Amino acid sequence: MRGFLLFDIDGVIRDVASSYRLAIQETVNHFCNWRPTLKSIDNLKAEGSWNNDWKASQELIKRHEDTSRRCNSIPTLKEIEKIFSNFYFGGDPNGNNHEWEGFIRNESLLVDQKFFQELTLQGFEWGFVSGAETPSAKFVLETRLGLKAPPLIAMGDAPDKPNPKGLLKLARDIAGCPLGLGVPTIFYLGDTVADVLTIHQARKKIPNQKFVSLAIAPPHLHGQENQNARLEYENSLKEAGADRILKCTTEVLQLAEQSTKSFKQV
Repeated sequence: MRGFLLFDIDGVIRDVASSYRLAIQETVNHFCNWRPTLKSIDNLKAEGSWNNDWKASQELIKRHEDTSRRCNSIPTLKEIEKIFSNFYFGGDPNGNNHEWEGFIRNESLLVDQKFFQELTLQGFEWGFVSGAETPSAKFVLETRLGLKAPPLIAMGDAPDKPNPKGLLKLARDIAGCPLGLGVPTIFYLGDTVADVLTIHQARKKIPNQKFVSLAIAPPHLHGQENQNARLEYENSLKEAGADRILKCTTEVLQLAEQSTKSFKQV
């Protein structure tokens, strides 16, 4: 085995600009009659503490209330979850996914099944550490990509990132042994500062295990018209401590061909 490649899902495996990000916008608008821009959501995510989109929605509402006094009251997370889920799933999250009519139907895939087959052929074990709800994560991984029971930590399985508990648990489960000296490098690819900080927190927990933070700007920033915004976002990932910035998720295949020794742990 050459190493472990763990992936975030949103912004890495699928484009969520017209699903999760749109659900944030519409949820905030529902309570405030104000719709945050994608830029304002990116800025919030860059703070590294708002990986959970329900909490991110609530925080945007709070900040808007502080500056405008236009919101009647700050909704509870339970209230936000109900509205958010209606926008995103458009049906029972635990029901038949064929009946979902929400924004989840807007998502485009950034990789295909062959991508993971190639990683396996190159000697890498892989899995997913995501803040997405389990039904949403399994829908994209199992139903759309056709992966068979992939190793997964989703919302509710562990504390929100950047707490590294979920990542470390998944890595141990895949490795089948305690992490540390002698265990291959653990790579984690994410699209937020919280993902980068998760690796840094993991290093503090297990300093004799080699971890590498791979990072990528979310898909909605990759158009030519958003080049400056993408560079700004990538700089925030670098400042947070990302070891390598990727142009696209499939670039991982090129990195997998290189020796893990080419990555320096900071």
